[in-house]
Amino acid sequence: MKADLLKPIAATRHPQDGLEEVVARSVTILGATGSIGVNTADVILHARKVYGTEAFPVTALTAGGNVKKLIEQARALKPQLAVIGDENLLGELKAGLAGTGIEMAAGRRAVIEAAARPSDFVMVAIMGAAAIEPALAAIGRGVIVALANKECVVAAGAVFRAAMEMSGASVLPVDSEHNAIFQVLGGGDAGEAELVTITASGGPFREWPLEKMRAATVEEAVAHPNWAMGRKISLDSATLMNKGLELIEAHYLFALPPEKLSVVVHPQSIVHCLVSYEDGTTMAHLSAPDMRTPIAHALGWPRRISSPSRRLDLAALGQLVFQPPAHERFPALNLAIDSMRSGGLAPTVLNAANEIAVQAFLDRRIGFLDISKVVGETLDKDMGHNGHALDLATVLGADARARVLAEEICARVGA
Repeated sequence: MKADLLKPIAATRHPQDGLEEVVARSVTILGATGSIGVNTADVILHARKVYGTEAFPVTALTAGGNVKKLIEQARALKPQLAVIGDENLLGELKAGLAGTGIEMAAGRRAVIEAAARPSDFVMVAIMGAAAIEPALAAIGRGVIVALANKECVVAAGAVFRAAMEMSGASVLPVDSEHNAIFQVLGGGDAGEAELVTITASGGPFREWPLEKMRAATVEEAVAHPNWAMGRKISLDSATLMNKGLELIEAHYLFALPPEKLSVVVHPQSIVHCLVSYEDGTTMAHLSAPDMRTPIAHALGWPRRISSPSRRLDLAALGQLVFQPPAHERFPALNLAIDSMRSGGLAPTVLNAANEIAVQAFLDRRIGFLDISKVVGETLDKDMGHNGHALDLATVLGADARARVLAEEICARVGA
């Protein structure tokens, strides 16, 4: 996609809210029981200790299948509505919240309806492309939408941009790297940046040779050295696909052409981004590897609110290390960069194939190095990825076709 055709998704305008208005915002958490949702709840409960028990009233909580955690969160946060995606678990949800006065529902449509219910702030923490429709429902209301899901922007960036322009919603990135870019740029305007560099920890296999990686187990692959994350994103970090998806996300969020984006490996995960300018200045964002920091930033934006996150002690850390990524050992990063440069539906196909391949590895049906092989072959064989992501139906159709093709390739590779 040419630079002059790009428009940012990330918010560039600030609301005029003071601190009192900020902490009075009503909040919806989509994907409340995952790592981002749990951390969001932690930030809200901390805020209620600091600012009063009425801070950040919760409108709705949704979860996929972790009904026990949803019940626990609903009792602590006291939302108006609790939704479980798995309809078979509605009875357990009702039993667990009996007598609380909390409204309850179940199913995919109920999750989308929860996103559409009036609230001031929506945290989109649902994993994968399943977040697309709920996130668009929230954006359609013209409110503040915090995106902790990179896949929906990767798969449907143009659709998200059009929805934001139509509704006037403010979209805030919550991924640590993109939230850092947003802060360094002062609100999302990347026009003067010469180069934006996002950092990668390198994952658990940063120094592993290919032969050792070939025999990597699920347990080894999801053991991220710095962050406590879900299995899918931890595995994406192990392949470096996570960093490739983040490049594509930054491309859409900040209207940055591919040539202005780069990756550097930084094992400590202290520096989250670097923004360089043509006068030789490079500005960096630093914080401890704790997702409660970017979550608190999004919740309080454009103000700063108290957070329970870890504080940074550079003297105790001692040194910061930076290295170039090993492209030859982590081909997923190259596949993502090529898809970003191709544009159109290529990122949609990339993301869909990766979700299928990752699940196949987690199910022990294919090997670790097969993940990138499946994604690459899906991109090679999918004849529709050169099309344009003009609307949601086109995106969802390309996503569905790529998943079927990727499943077929997984079956053959794992045989």
